[in-house]
Amino acid sequence: MDALEQRTISKISWRLLPLLMVSYFVAFLDRVNLGFAGAAMSKDLGFSSTVFGSAAGIFFLAYFLFEVPSNLALERFGARRWIARIMFTWGVISAVQAWVGSATSFNIVRFLLGIAEAGFFPGVIFYITLWFPATYRARIVGWFMFAIPISTVIGSPISGYILNMEGMGGMHGWQWLFILEAVPALILTFFVLLYLPDGPKDAKWLDADERRWLLGRLDAERRNRETFSKISWKQSLVNWRVIALGFVYMGVTVPLYGLGFFLPQIIRGFGGLGNVQIGFINAFPYLIGAIGMLWWTKMSDATKERKGFVLASLVCIAAGLVGAAATAAPVPKMAFVTLASFGIFTALPVFWTMPTTILSGTAAAAGIAWINSIGNLGGYFGPTLFGTLKDKMGNDFYAVLFLALLAVVAIVLVLAIGHDKRAEQGAAASAT
Repeated sequence: MDALEQRTISKISWRLLPLLMVSYFVAFLDRVNLGFAGAAMSKDLGFSSTVFGSAAGIFFLAYFLFEVPSNLALERFGARRWIARIMFTWGVISAVQAWVGSATSFNIVRFLLGIAEAGFFPGVIFYITLWFPATYRARIVGWFMFAIPISTVIGSPISGYILNMEGMGGMHGWQWLFILEAVPALILTFFVLLYLPDGPKDAKWLDADERRWLLGRLDAERRNRETFSKISWKQSLVNWRVIALGFVYMGVTVPLYGLGFFLPQIIRGFGGLGNVQIGFINAFPYLIGAIGMLWWTKMSDATKERKGFVLASLVCIAAGLVGAAATAAPVPKMAFVTLASFGIFTALPVFWTMPTTILSGTAAAAGIAWINSIGNLGGYFGPTLFGTLKDKMGNDFYAVLFLALLAVVAIVLVLAIGHDKRAEQGAAASAT
């Protein structure tokens, strides 16, 4: 790395990543705080696990329907305005969850929340491709997605304390949870509008030589990538590899959301634990996942190996979930859940280096959103089936085993899709 490259990447990273990380931290916290509200909310409103799981999952049905249109809008109107719009609407609707009173209103609000937030994550992944060369993307996406486990590590104890506000102001603790954790999204809306540039050409804080190097490097990568794969945005929606990558992603997201929505309730089932204790115990697997994520992505970028790292992560998911399903003892169960958590969080950022080596331009905006849509559709089926299995069987054995099966399917798909390293290695060479 020469001095110009090092200076440019460092400047971009420090300028963009903190705001993107904080935004995703808030987004994910708003998305999964339902897991903490779940037990008390279900008791107060008379929801079964099936009703709760269905409402938790319907968010992702809306997400599936509106992801691609939202990402195409982001490319057309610019990241700054579109991401700000997403954050404001999801903040408002997330707070409205505090006033649902029936299964119907709960489902409606969750569906609207899915529409509001659709496009944020794939929009940022696409946005990262506009700023960072391929050789940096695993670790950059890793730092961005670091917000997922950290939102639980930090948010779990905080959520526990907020739940203890039961009765304050005549409201339940779970109502305060939705209201207070929605406020940061509304505040961040204005920071995004003021601080986030649409692309390198709008970055006045880059020197002329830094901007010239970055645009030249990214253009060289695009030309190199298109020698291996060049498809339009419409073709990306029917390309078998893009669709298969969506189902691989489903094999990661379903376990992620299955545990996110139901792990606090599983821990509560151990007995004798208060809200804050449950929060700290729930945070531990996510802390290990967060640490593993940064280490894993650094090794992946250093070796330019993607497929092998994703496969190893998926094996950890499957093995951890099978082990968690097979035991009811609290300590071994949490140990296996931690192994699965390591697999989930190390798989996520490295996975996103695979589609960005076959997609460019508008096809990248649409294709990344399509992959995320398919993967997050599992967020609808996952909690719904998890809750149904848990109700019918009276325990979480078959529900957790179902999550493990999806990881096994993802392993088979990754082996079938493969990954051409030349699409990344050649890019670096062509830019020098």
